[in-house]
Amino acid sequence: MPRRLPAKRQPTEAERVLDPPQETMLDVLDHLLDKGVVATGDVTLGVAGVDLIYLRLSALLCAMDRIMPAPPAQRRRRTRKPRVGGRGR
Repeated sequence: MPRRLPAKRQPTEAERVLDPPQETMLDVLDHLLDKGVVATGDVTLGVAGVDLIYLRLSALLCAMDRIMPAPPAQRRRRTRKPRVGGRGR
């Protein structure tokens, strides 16, 4: 008589929450830099309840090739394909 394998059960909610993440921190960082992230923040400096200095800070984090154009030497140049059977120049 062949042996029966136990049916595969669905993981419980606790098992799904406690499961290790499928992505590493490097994968998350690579995804963020590929798409780009803007981090913003506000800083208020004051004395005795009087606001003296207010700063709004913003930083754009992304891969360099997303914001800077390629140098002219690295841009693709359009090359003409030689004609086959045509007159030479």
